[in-house]
Amino acid sequence: MRWRHMWGVMLIAAMVFGVVGPSSVDGSRPIPKVKVKSGLDVLLEHPEQLKGKKVGLITNPTGITRDYRHGLDAMLAEGIDVVKVYGPEHGVRGTEQAGEIPGTYEDPRTGLPFINLYGKKPAEMVPLFDGVDVLVFDIQDVGTRYYTYIYTMAYAMEAAAQVKKPFVVLDRPNPIGGTQVEGPVLQPEYSSFVGLYPIPQRHGMTVGELARLFNEEFLSQKADLRVIPMNGWTREKSYEDTGLPWVLPSPNMPTVDTAVVYPGTGMIEGTNLSEGRGTTRPFELLGAPYIKGWELAEALNKKGLPGVSFREAYFTPTFSKYQGKPVGGVQVYVEDRESFQPVLTGMTIVQEVKKLYPEEFAWRKDGSTYWIDKLTGSDRIRKKIDEGVPAPEIEAGWQEELKEFQQLRQQYLIYPPKNL
Repeated sequence: MRWRHMWGVMLIAAMVFGVVGPSSVDGSRPIPKVKVKSGLDVLLEHPEQLKGKKVGLITNPTGITRDYRHGLDAMLAEGIDVVKVYGPEHGVRGTEQAGEIPGTYEDPRTGLPFINLYGKKPAEMVPLFDGVDVLVFDIQDVGTRYYTYIYTMAYAMEAAAQVKKPFVVLDRPNPIGGTQVEGPVLQPEYSSFVGLYPIPQRHGMTVGELARLFNEEFLSQKADLRVIPMNGWTREKSYEDTGLPWVLPSPNMPTVDTAVVYPGTGMIEGTNLSEGRGTTRPFELLGAPYIKGWELAEALNKKGLPGVSFREAYFTPTFSKYQGKPVGGVQVYVEDRESFQPVLTGMTIVQEVKKLYPEEFAWRKDGSTYWIDKLTGSDRIRKKIDEGVPAPEIEAGWQEELKEFQQLRQQYLIYPPKNL
């Protein structure tokens, strides 16, 4: 009884002083001590900022409040006159798979038009913005250059600039943090919708910061841009510590863990390996029918890559590459996010597969173009891997351009680094 009493006192003290959240009492997940307000939540505290304006909202399922209401419903409830809703890749409701063109239709709940922007250039967006006074962008990004939502934002900014309509970005966290910047900087001749501008593979910026960077450095015509910042976010904060609900940003980005590995294992799309689409752990499960899982896991674990380990794994994708076929490979386990280097890890996985299975491994081609070159922003990773150059040596080759980007990036950060 004495120990039980002492434990009760300690638990109450911990709750009072904020060491654990009250939900820990019944064994459920502790409520994070530090709370973050998204740009949407900040806007809703002062909805008069958009009152009297006809609003065009660019969003998807991630545009929600802390209490799980979609931004569209929350804005309408606050008297904000949303007249059109626009969606990126995967659609406003997030129902389409990668590369599929979402439809345009009337929302059965609100009666508002839901309009697809995916695959459209600025000139094609301009007529879609008729009848709108201001554009508002609220979509959760994942921190990797080849994730397409940031380019829908950039094209919409250009279109808004052409018709002289203000563009408002409601900021959200970078789920893989705002301190680390990794990978090669895209070379302009490799510009595509999976990489429009010369930024690194892992950019370490929020969508609001990227909007500022794009507007000043890359857009052909500057938008009348306003970013509504978050309240309480710091660059080193993990997504789980924000207190914000996670909504999968796209059908194959189910968890924060997926976002953590994506800057590296997203490169697997550029090969004939399955990147785990059609499984419940996309971008964490990787493989091909020709791979012996134990061989690859042993080879990768011997590399001693920082913050990560590998388990032999077998799976049968329900769609995408090798649909319905048993696949051997590995599952990626990130044990320490701070030391984990996703781009180095992704290159090493490809190298080891190519070394173990040189006859079966192949780069995926998109017509006459190698898909890996689009994803990595140049042909150097593909060529260096083909030449047998070790991944750490390849990585060393882009450190100077990363430093230059870091200097450019510094001008557009909204949330200061921890040491300032």
